[in-house]
Amino acid sequence: MATRSTEIGLVLYPDAQMAAVLGLGDLFAVANRAALRLGKVDAEPIRVSHWRQDAPGGPVVRVFDSAPEGAAGEPAALIVVPSLLGPVEAAVAAPYAAWMRGFHAAGGTLVSVCAGIFLLGETGLLSGRAVTTHWVLGERFRQRFPDARLDLDRLIIDEGDIITAGGLMAWTDLGLKLVDRYLGSEVMLDTARTLLVDPPGREQRYYSTFVPPLEHGDRAVLQAQHWLHGVGARDASLEDLAARAGLEQRTFLRRFRKATGLTTTEYQQQLKVNRARESLQFSALSVDQIAWEVGYGDPGAFRKVFARIVGLSPVEYRRRFHA
Repeated sequence: MATRSTEIGLVLYPDAQMAAVLGLGDLFAVANRAALRLGKVDAEPIRVSHWRQDAPGGPVVRVFDSAPEGAAGEPAALIVVPSLLGPVEAAVAAPYAAWMRGFHAAGGTLVSVCAGIFLLGETGLLSGRAVTTHWVLGERFRQRFPDARLDLDRLIIDEGDIITAGGLMAWTDLGLKLVDRYLGSEVMLDTARTLLVDPPGREQRYYSTFVPPLEHGDRAVLQAQHWLHGVGARDASLEDLAARAGLEQRTFLRRFRKATGLTTTEYQQQLKVNRARESLQFSALSVDQIAWEVGYGDPGAFRKVFARIVGLSPVEYRRRFHA
């Protein structure tokens, strides 16, 4: 008699990140052993399968099963789209989009890692959904799927039936989250300890840096941006910025927000925090000295802005990332 299990399927599309495919298989195997060792007799082990379209125009089929004695006719509970290592625009989505839509319509959960969200986006299921991907891919994703609600601060966003994870290595956080979902928190924590991996709870903004949008086509705003970068956002008044752009202040504010997606205040805060990150990583200056260096006369205000943008206090950031 077949043992009941929870099947998690991994999509083997062209240029898929095999480190995530194989790593998740290993992580779930460690979790299954932890569940047995901890006496979780009611927990159904996680079964891993691989899915691929073997022939052009053919169906997407199961090509590997970690528990072939299981109930092969039953649908997987969850399908994971790993990141891809080739061009994001590669025409690989079409054969899988309809299959994933049908899987989702039947009650399955869809998951993406990093650039895998582009394949998931082709299903049309991300409209109005909160999702995440690698911060470097943010602008490209917004252009291609403007109806999705992209949040690049978070490493994992779980909407129940759709889960998205940020960076290339976010499959480790994702794997632990799925272990927590299907085998429980005790097994998840034991698995994390065994693998020496931080339990879920990190945020992508700890690692991302501000990438100023410079390809928006508004030359007047670009002139102001270039000047702002040159002075390190220190002592840059609205009057100065508008003058650099050659625009009236209200017109400049409107065009700056349209071009960059940020107010001038938010933009300057991002620039200053970027400079502060570098100082915290590579210098021995105190937090107060760094606040002054990047243009904050009030160290308390600097700490609040830094924590809001990064998700860690300056001291916590230095402790974690100091070279």
